[in-house]
Amino acid sequence: MNGLRLIASGHTPALRATVLGGDHDLDEGGHRAALALRTAPQLLTRLFPDSPWLVAPSRAAHHTAATLTDTSLTEEPALADPDYGTWTGHPLDRINPADLQSWLTDPTAAPHGGESLTDITARAGAWLDTHTAGKFTVVAHPIIIRTLIAAALELPATGSRRLAVAPLSVTRLTHHGHWSVHFPTP
Repeated sequence: MNGLRLIASGHTPALRATVLGGDHDLDEGGHRAALALRTAPQLLTRLFPDSPWLVAPSRAAHHTAATLTDTSLTEEPALADPDYGTWTGHPLDRINPADLQSWLTDPTAAPHGGESLTDITARAGAWLDTHTAGKFTVVAHPIIIRTLIAAALELPATGSRRLAVAPLSVTRLTHHGHWSVHFPTP
């Protein structure tokens, strides 16, 4: 069976404070939660136990993956957090509401000078298209995991906003001519 095991990276101080972008390590709670997931081996080993681990180029993704496995990690630039442009490092409540609304509802808008939802979806979808064969474990920011799931389901660029992906959640995608989404039980 071909597929991807998608793991959302753990909590960081920025994620808890809804700060956009930046590159942060897991906070203490995120690290403890990742350790707890590692000690639930029935979940991790049941889903592609010996698969290569692919990680986003972020400290949180690397820290999460290194906590979960002793396997070597391969960094995947296409799994990078979105480019938030001038919004990087700012909490949501400091973003101009009209600009934020535009970015969230118009998939081509990029009022921050970074990536639009269309750009993020195209990047994630192109990466997904190159991983239809084999088994891989992927660790990336929850927004990238959401975008990968939305791309697998062929949702429009704004479709990822309708999905909720919690830190350290595990989702499995399998490919049999098309992608199927599985939500494993712990």
